[in-house]
Amino acid sequence: MSLDTLKKSNSLDKILAAVKTETAPAEKQSYVDERLWKPELDKSGNGYAVIRFLPSPEGEDSMPWAKLWNHAFQGPTGKWFIENSLTTLNQKDPVSEYNSSLWNSGVESDKEIARKQKRKLQYYSNIYVVSDPQHPENEGKVFLFRYGKKIFDKLMEALQPQFEDETPVNPFDFWEGANFKLKIRKVDGYWNYDKSEFESPSKLSEDDEVLDKIYNSEYSLAEFTAPSNFKTYDELKSRLDDVLTGTQSSKSSAEDVELETVETDVEDKQYVDNVVATTKTESDESLDYFQKLAKEA
Repeated sequence: MSLDTLKKSNSLDKILAAVKTETAPAEKQSYVDERLWKPELDKSGNGYAVIRFLPSPEGEDSMPWAKLWNHAFQGPTGKWFIENSLTTLNQKDPVSEYNSSLWNSGVESDKEIARKQKRKLQYYSNIYVVSDPQHPENEGKVFLFRYGKKIFDKLMEALQPQFEDETPVNPFDFWEGANFKLKIRKVDGYWNYDKSEFESPSKLSEDDEVLDKIYNSEYSLAEFTAPSNFKTYDELKSRLDDVLTGTQSSKSSAEDVELETVETDVEDKQYVDNVVATTKTESDESLDYFQKLAKEA
């Protein structure tokens, strides 16, 4: 490097500009999945929206929903355990095994802990937002929708009516499906979807170009149950030990710890609130699950 080049590269303005960049506060990263649509309650404490469930995305021949089991609970250390359960993949999961041992102890306090740490069921589907009074900017757009067993049961009731005078409807069909009126009330502090219902069957749009655009805007569902979306048994066991006792079988990097803290403080709490709200009615199913584990032990 010549002295002339060094003189130009060593200017005060250049050094100050570099210092400003280095010392600038890091931009806060958002952990909110912008693909997800979430209903919102109005000032009266009720929620209302009209959505349309969409068919499986192109290239995915599976069902138009992804079924995912997860665990979301706070341990005695105050730390949150929020992880996908390997039981989704029909594999052994350390939390399920631990809960099974608690249940098998015969001690009621242990059973209560198992109930609080039970696995929770979530479904994901692509939806088209027809009406969203709280956020009109979402209307006419495609999102992913995370929902629980109560709404899934309503989908199954549309597909397989219980009475002879009812006609089966495929709510995921573009042409012969039906809009879903999502109605939310608060019952005992939890979101209740009992009054939600399907409208009469109708075409989502008369314009095939519009339908084609909607179809090509869908998100993958296969990713939710892909092996890469799950930690290994050993990783989950290490995380569980940390949440329960504050010890880990393997060390985490400083970066991992910092990221974990941010997620726990912000998005995890919001996620837990939503999970609890959408899975309140699953206690009977979960008890059956623990009883099955007890028999298999």
